[in-house]
Amino acid sequence: MSTRQALSDLSERLSLSDRMPVLFLGHGSPMNAIEDTEFSRTWIEIGKTLPRPQAILVVSAHWMTRNTTLVDVSAMPRTIHDFYGFPDALYEQRYQAQGNPELAREVATLLASHHAETDDTWGLDHGAWTVLKFLYPDADVPVFQLSIDMSRDLDYQLEIGQLLSSLRDRGVLILGSGNVVHNLRAMRPGGQPQDFALEFDTLFADRLAQRDFGTLADRKGLGSLLNMAHPSVDHYLPALTIAGASDDHDALTFMTDSIDLGSVSMRSFLFHAA
Repeated sequence: MSTRQALSDLSERLSLSDRMPVLFLGHGSPMNAIEDTEFSRTWIEIGKTLPRPQAILVVSAHWMTRNTTLVDVSAMPRTIHDFYGFPDALYEQRYQAQGNPELAREVATLLASHHAETDDTWGLDHGAWTVLKFLYPDADVPVFQLSIDMSRDLDYQLEIGQLLSSLRDRGVLILGSGNVVHNLRAMRPGGQPQDFALEFDTLFADRLAQRDFGTLADRKGLGSLLNMAHPSVDHYLPALTIAGASDDHDALTFMTDSIDLGSVSMRSFLFHAA
């Protein structure tokens, strides 16, 4: 199914449910934030189809912690330009949404079993604001971030998603931002997709569609293919969070399933009430 057809179907189906969907976006290059690309255009259309949330919780590949899961309780999250070597226009970007400190503190309590703590020093890194500016360009929905604990194994992030899933019935959009394949060392600007990137992306999509999350969180079973797709798993973990926050009654829709730069999967997906 094409991305256009998937979005058309979503616009008809999502308005029928009060339960919020859970969304993963492959964010790719920060330049998508200031360029007219197939990805940024799709994010605009996704924003038009989604039910309007009361708040957004973002799990981004770019907030990494160890031995704790941090929840940002900033009243006005700052825009973080956590990259270098890009045009000035990218550093001038600001996403000035309010936070939701009260809800963020509730989330920290909800995740107490997973060593969650509050934090007021982070904000919105580029895994968050580069996609939010297209989903909600008026920055009029409160938003806050949740970190990924890099000291834990893959299934830990599935558990985080499961604990967060109750927020779906409180008008919270849970948004993961990363990439299903992310190997910057193997990039080929303008080149053909590398075989390992296609293989892992296809495996991921197949297992996700079958709700076989155990395989997707089995580091040993995924073996060298995972290591090729993710020299570091930071961009993979948010996808597992979103998988964990889904349930058996959800329908699954894929979008932007291409490989960019040879080794970066831009695959996005949405779990939503069928």
